Amino acid sequence: MSVRVSLWCSVAVIAVLFGWGAWQRRWIADDGLIVLRTVRNLMAGNGPVFNAGERVEANTSTAWTYLTLLGGWVAGPVRLEYVVLALSLALSVAGVVLAMLGAARLYAPSLVGRNALLLPAGALVYIAIPPARDFATSGLETGLALAYIGLLWWMMVCWSQRVRRPVPDPADPTGPAGERRAVAFTAAVSAVAGASVLVRPELALLGVLALLLLFIAAPGWRRRAVVFVAGGLLPVGYQIFRMGYYGMLVPSPAVAKDASGSKWSQGLTYLANFNGPYLLWIPAVLLVGTGLVLLVVRSRSWWVRHDAPPGASWLTRTLQAPLAVVAVFVGAGLIQAVYWVHQGGDFMHGRVLLLPMFCMLVPLAVIPVVVPIGRAVSREAGYLLAGATTVLWMALAGWAAWAANSPGLGRDGTWVTDSGIVDERRFYSQATGHAHPLTAADYLDYPRMRAVLVAINNTPEGALLLPSGNYDQWDVVPAIPLPPQLPVNDPARLNPPHTVFFTNMGMLGMNTGLNVRVIDQIGLINPLAMHTQRVERGRIGHDKELFPDWAVAEGPFLKEPPYIPTYLDEDWIVQAGAALGCPETDAMLTAIRAPMGPRRFLSNLLHAAEFTSYRIDRVPEYELARCGLPIPPLRGEPYTGLPATGP
Repeated sequence: MSVRVSLWCSVAVIAVLFGWGAWQRRWIADDGLIVLRTVRNLMAGNGPVFNAGERVEANTSTAWTYLTLLGGWVAGPVRLEYVVLALSLALSVAGVVLAMLGAARLYAPSLVGRNALLLPAGALVYIAIPPARDFATSGLETGLALAYIGLLWWMMVCWSQRVRRPVPDPADPTGPAGERRAVAFTAAVSAVAGASVLVRPELALLGVLALLLLFIAAPGWRRRAVVFVAGGLLPVGYQIFRMGYYGMLVPSPAVAKDASGSKWSQGLTYLANFNGPYLLWIPAVLLVGTGLVLLVVRSRSWWVRHDAPPGASWLTRTLQAPLAVVAVFVGAGLIQAVYWVHQGGDFMHGRVLLLPMFCMLVPLAVIPVVVPIGRAVSREAGYLLAGATTVLWMALAGWAAWAANSPGLGRDGTWVTDSGIVDERRFYSQATGHAHPLTAADYLDYPRMRAVLVAINNTPEGALLLPSGNYDQWDVVPAIPLPPQLPVNDPARLNPPHTVFFTNMGMLGMNTGLNVRVIDQIGLINPLAMHTQRVERGRIGHDKELFPDWAVAEGPFLKEPPYIPTYLDEDWIVQAGAALGCPETDAMLTAIRAPMGPRRFLSNLLHAAEFTSYRIDRVPEYELARCGLPIPPLRGEPYTGLPATGP
């Protein structure tokens, strides 16, 4: 079997297995539905926001938001949930395929004329892990990120080999046409590398390292200028838009989760939670051994090396090389993994470590197994490569067969334990009663979801809805009644103020109208909760907790008994209302709620760093003290811990 045939057979088998495995575990996460709410607002003309009139960037991946929007426009009447399902699955499979093609190209020059096979290794490891198949169709940006990493890897390998072609272009070896093609390719690779931060913010590390490699290795300042402009145009342009439009340096989830924070202990727990069910140290050892074998054999002239063309500098010859590209991807993946462990990981089992692992796997997505025939390969190198890689690959395949059928976290995956980590797909499958919760309608069977629609219909003049201890009802804080003399057709009557305060904002946002404001206590879409401090020892990813008293104080709702639930404190509501008058808080909220115009855009642009780092105290009285504002007189009887006394 030829190298080409073995490669395409490997690609076909892996693509089918991954696509089939992901389809068997298909679902759309609640967080995936958050993206669709933003897309709905874009389609309705409200802008890239979660709640109309409030410029909050609720989605981590800018590229995924606009790709979903494009898919929705193309698909027309097809439900957005099915659009993202198809996009996620297709991009996930494409990412693994591109990784395999890039790795094949890495080894191809040294396999010409040899009897060899290209077998899946790193790709096999990735698709064998159950979380990889879970998040291939979750509606999140994981599929897009896989496709992005695979595409950049393939392009960088192509770039690393262009200068080392043994035969010049016969059509135009050194003329202007050949130079133009080289410049155009460099610009394309740079543009893809620069887009990394728009796919996921932490992928900026991979993009920056790739751009640095392209820039330093570029032969001459003209080519370096191309790298600089092509790589920076899109991300810098969008960053200016983000700062002016949202008044922030980063998307709101990065602020809500304090992405720069440190939780090493929780991060190590998350790493152990990911490794434990699948014994990931086994493929790690096998792949490291395979990589070392390939490097040793390469040093014995197995990997054919071509001389750089005349005129190439030492720096270009050194950096525009396959090993430099391999180092960029492995290094970027390792640093990303360390960052996530440092940050505390996530509440979804395995999710945030999938992409770092994929980055480190792409150089070994496929591996060569060479049969030493003739004089083209030395007997020592040939037998070492054939024997060692065959044994290592068979061990890897055995592990993959076992891991692919692993129960993962098992039944414990649906319980929120002290670690805070759950098997998100299995959790929502159990909570909704649907094996494959795909649409917003499927999530109506989640606790409280149908009840929220009933509560909204029962409050035609508006209300704040707070989650009750009873899953079949919501606590209602009525809106301040409108003046009776207001005309029937007045906009205030036609659009009553409804606000829902709950954690699962994705399913809420997709099952309610765009005129219903949905906010959360953990700060993914709530501008107040976002700017609070992390709760010590809170659940990772949910470790901000804004009291509902703030939601009452902020909105046009009745603020005293008997209209507020008994678990709310009238004095806290009054204090929260007073704390909203803090000049810094008012400026931060004005930045995202005031009408957008040139002056507002420029003001936001200048103050984005200040707004991003701004924090408030979630206890109203402490927030008043922090801001230097007086505490309003108490209305209710202060709590003393003693039994209430009679008159």
